[in-house]
This record gives sequence, structure tokens and C-alpha cells, in this order.
Amino acid sequence: MGRNTAHNDAKRREIKTNYYVDGNTVRRLEGEPEERRRRQLEQEKEQRKRHHRRVARRNQERTMRVNFGYVLFCTMALTVTCVVCITYIKLQSSITARTKRISALESGIESLRAENDAAVKRIELTTDLDVIKKKALEYGMKYAAQNQILFYSIDEDDYMDQYFDIPQN
Repeated sequence: MGRNTAHNDAKRREIKTNYYVDGNTVRRLEGEPEERRRRQLEQEKEQRKRHHRRVARRNQERTMRVNFGYVLFCTMALTVTCVVCITYIKLQSSITARTKRISALESGIESLRAENDAAVKRIELTTDLDVIKKKALEYGMKYAAQNQILFYSIDEDDYMDQYFDIPQN
């Protein structure tokens, strides 16, 4: 065991010291391990860069790949959106057309009312009751006698229709 311990100690010293003997007994720092360490760090750095590039390329390829389900979903969503938009536009144009038609009908009603009012005024102005009375008397009409007049009483919210001639008694 003593031999193994001495061997291990020598190994440890070798690892810790990092120098070598050149020529006589002059010791110099070993430049080769530093160079190796620098190269190893550069290699690790380059490997990390390559790994990151590979991961990025893989991610790009994944995003560029489009599966059938995604395409189908996007197509259906686009179709539904288009149908909704077209239906909305049709409803809007229908509402606009109906509004225009309603306003045209309202203006027609107003013009008919105005014409009707004008016709009523014209008739009222052309009708002279005195002329009618004179013409009636000329054709032999007479005023009703007191015994010819019959009075009926009805409620204000009711009305009366005459279906037969009024009896003589």
C-alpha cells in the first residue's frame, strides 16, 4: 500500500504543478497544457455553436413542416370566416335596401295624403249648399213635416244601422 500511495502522490503533484524540466534542473511552466486548455475551450465553444445551429435548424424545419391537420384547420377557419363575412354584407345590403324602400313608401304616402287633402278642399270649395237647396226645391223636394221626423236615442259609443224602411205609424 505504501507504494500505491507514493505513486498517487506523484501523480497528484504532476497534475498540480504543470511544469516540466528542460535540460538541467531548471523548471519552467508548461505551456502546452494552457494551449491545450485554450484549444479545448475553443472546441467546446464551436461544439456549442454547432449544437445551437443544429437545434435552430431543426426548429426551423419543424416550423416549415405543415401537417395535414393544421392545413385543414386553417382552411375550415378561413371558410367559416368568409361565410360569416359574406352573410354579414348581404344582411347589411338587405337592411339598406329595405330602409330605402320604406322611406320611398313613406314619401309616397305623404304625397298621397297631400293630394287627398287638396282634393277634399277643392270639393268643399266647389260645393255650394245653397245651389243644392235651390235645385232640390226646383225638382219638387219639400221640407219634412213634423210628423215625418222620428228621433232615436243611442249611446255615444254605439251606432245604428237602418236595414228596413221606417214604419208609418
